Amino acid sequence: MKTYIALFRGINVGGNNILPMKELVTLLQGLGYSGVKTYIQSGNAIFSSDEEDKDKLADVISAAVQAGHGFQPKVMLLTASELKEAHANSPFQTTEGKALHFYFLASTPEDPNLAAMEELRSNDEAFQLGDDVFYLYAPNGIGRSKLAEKVERLLGVPPTARNLNTVNKLITLIG
Repeated sequence: MKTYIALFRGINVGGNNILPMKELVTLLQGLGYSGVKTYIQSGNAIFSSDEEDKDKLADVISAAVQAGHGFQPKVMLLTASELKEAHANSPFQTTEGKALHFYFLASTPEDPNLAAMEELRSNDEAFQLGDDVFYLYAPNGIGRSKLAEKVERLLGVPPTARNLNTVNKLITLIG
């Protein structure tokens, strides 16, 4: 069995696409996954499965949410080693859990507009693009960041972001 981390995009935000975590646990268990755990309402789940195809798993989960809740979220799956590697490869060393953000990317950006990102970033912000993770250090908060607001458009691929606090907790939960 392989351990996966499911990162749901755009659920339980602003009263839209409501999916209570207890229902998500039931849904994932109903699909035959074991060891299901969730963390906070933004849509983070850990589970184990024999399935090796992450795209197939993500599609099955998204379709099950559609069938049971009437909306089809984007689900990004990481293996435990991929999550740990993203954390280990962070170019920013900080204990400020809400200042560092990991944007997990659906695919490697082919033509990211890094020059526009550089222009948008504030003096205290820093960023780095890896193959499948965009790292943003925003010590004054992501809500104030002009760069954070435009990351998806400038990368050209869909991301789902989690802050350092969440990534640390997920790593703790997977052991």
